[in-house]
Parts: sequence; C-alpha cells; structure tokens
Amino acid sequence: MLKEEHQQIRESVREFVEREVVPIADELDNAEKEIPMPIIGKMAELGYFGLIFPPEYGGMGLDSLSMAIVTEELSRGWLSVGSVMTRMIITGTLIMANGTPEQKKKFLPKIASGEMLTAAAFTEPDVGSDTAAMKLRAVKEGDVYKLYGEKTWCTFANRAHVLTVLARTNPDVQPPHKGLSILLAEKEPGDGFHPPELAGGAIPTIGYKGMKSYSLGFDGFSVPKENLLGGEEGRGFYQLMATYEYARIQTAARAVGTAQASYEAALKYSQERTQFGHPISDFQVIRHKLAHAAVDIEAARQLTYYACEKKDSGARSDLEAGMAKVFAAEMAERVTSEMMQIFGGYGYSREYPAQRFWRDARVFRIFEGTSEIQYEVIAKRLLGGK
Repeated sequence: MLKEEHQQIRESVREFVEREVVPIADELDNAEKEIPMPIIGKMAELGYFGLIFPPEYGGMGLDSLSMAIVTEELSRGWLSVGSVMTRMIITGTLIMANGTPEQKKKFLPKIASGEMLTAAAFTEPDVGSDTAAMKLRAVKEGDVYKLYGEKTWCTFANRAHVLTVLARTNPDVQPPHKGLSILLAEKEPGDGFHPPELAGGAIPTIGYKGMKSYSLGFDGFSVPKENLLGGEEGRGFYQLMATYEYARIQTAARAVGTAQASYEAALKYSQERTQFGHPISDFQVIRHKLAHAAVDIEAARQLTYYACEKKDSGARSDLEAGMAKVFAAEMAERVTSEMMQIFGGYGYSREYPAQRFWRDARVFRIFEGTSEIQYEVIAKRLLGGK
C-alpha cells in the first residue's frame, strides 16, 4: 500500500498532466514537435527535477518511490514529458554521489530548479552496450580538456545546458575501462550547437517524438578541468555503473505509465465502440485482452515499487532495478500492441493515440540498457557474480 503522501503526489501530478499534457500530446506527436518549453518550465516550478536531491541543494529530498510515481504519471500523459526527468536524474545523481563540493554547489541547485537542463552523452556510433570500449578522447591542455570524437543517441542535447560526457582521458591504461572519465561539458542551448568544436544532427525516429536524439561531433570542444567529475581521472566507468540503478528504475516507471495510458484508452474505446449491436467490451476476447493488460501493468508497477524500496533502503539494488526495467519494458511493448488491436483499423490511424503508445513503447527494450543486457546483469547476480 502506498502511503498517503505518495497518493497525494500521484493525484497532484495527474491533475497537472490532465490539464497541461494530455490535451496537446497527440497533436504535437503527430506533427513531430518537441515538448513546449513552457511545459518544461511548469515541471521545474513543481519541483519534479529536484525530487530526489537533498534540500540543501534545492531539492525536495523525496524517495525513489516518489520519483517513480511522478515519472509514471507524466509518462501516462506523454512518454517524452516523463523522460525529461531522466536527464536531470542521471546527471544529478552522478554529481551527488561523485562530485566535488564545488561541483555540487555549482550544478545541483540549478539542476534541481530546472534552470540548468542536462543530457547524457555516453553512447558512440560503434559502441553501445560495451561501455568500456568508448573512444571519444579528452585531451588535457593546460586548464581545459579538449574533446575529440563522436557521440550518438544523445537525447535532449539541443536543449541542454550541460552534456554529461563519458570520455577517454587515458588511452594507454589497461584494462581499458580504467581510462574513462566523466566531464560536465557546459554549452548554450539551441539547435545550432557550436560548430566546428561541437556539431549536432537530429536522428529520425519512429516514436518518442517530443524529444530529439542527436549525433554529436566533438572537434576540440573545451571543458574546464574543474568540470572533471570528482576531480580524478579514470573513475568514469565506475561512476556511471553506480547511477544506472536510478535510471533503470525510472525507465521502468516510464514503461508502466505508457502502458497504463494505452490500457485506459482501449478500455474507454471498448465501451464506446459497438459491433453486432453490442459494445465490443461485451465480447470475451476483448474482455480478456483488457484483463491480461491490467494484470501485466500492475505486476510491472509493483516490481518497480519493490526496486524503489530496495534502493531507498540503502542496499545494492542493481538486480531489482534490472528486473523491473526488463519486465516493464517487455510488458509495455506487449500491452500497447494488444491494446492497439482492440481499436482494430482505427488503432493504425493517427486519429487515435493507440499507435503513439505502441510506437513509444518499442524503445523501452533498447534504451537505458537493452533487454539482453538486463538479463545478463540479472544472471550474473543470480550466479554469484559482482
């Protein structure tokens, strides 16, 4: 059972979503438009970006369960809106756990308030799941690091004030993962980036339309040495691995919210659409699709909440976070497909949101660690590995 404060959080976010997000989501998604900045501004005012950060840094000091509930409700309105938080959670938790006192003081209050938006620049064109093989170089020249190389699938890069960049500061050290560091690369937001030192091009996608993902080219882009996370080279791989628990829990919550929206839309449609003189909800095949969906969604929700409880207890939670992420991801793809089927031909039409939920859900099995990687993480823990 959720505590009363968690129920109140859900009701508050749902009211915001129904008022601000739901009325515009289909139109903007169909037009392939990004989330309006006023919506992001209102999210910042409501404290969504600082939920889990300490009050001394401008956050609300809430637990992971609160984060999951907020994420779920935002994603129920539009996955892209629920995903804005992901950027700030990744960068903020990295800084909170690993940053120097000066870095925490400089970045965390602005991230928590939404004054500073962030994006994660980890993946490279030839390197995805094999994090230790990252190639982008950070060459120290005096008081700055110069970045050279490419990143891809950097979502929200155009609107970000800070790119959290995983870079190779030592190309010679063995094993290779010990040569990686994280740099906080500050930039001006905008579609133009800063060529030739930093160039960006949007990647066309089938879903997830409210946020653009970018391929980035770095050619001598400067980052002050004081923006080396933690002030010590060679710690980037370990820093990144530790923050994935938060990211995967939050991604599971995004999947739950997307599936919930799909289910609610299909439930409503099934009661309004008539065939052979009856609402189609009278037919067993439709009723069973709805029942299966409801069971799947609730199972994913409770698994996500359990991962939150484990995280909030202070215990290691990569197993539970991985389980929640992979189960919720595969659930969302399955449920949105079945709910789309209830709409029949209209499910394939942009007149109805069923196809949006389905297109958005497909990404869950890919980002924040593929399903295949999650199963490997889970298997290693079950078999006694670290």
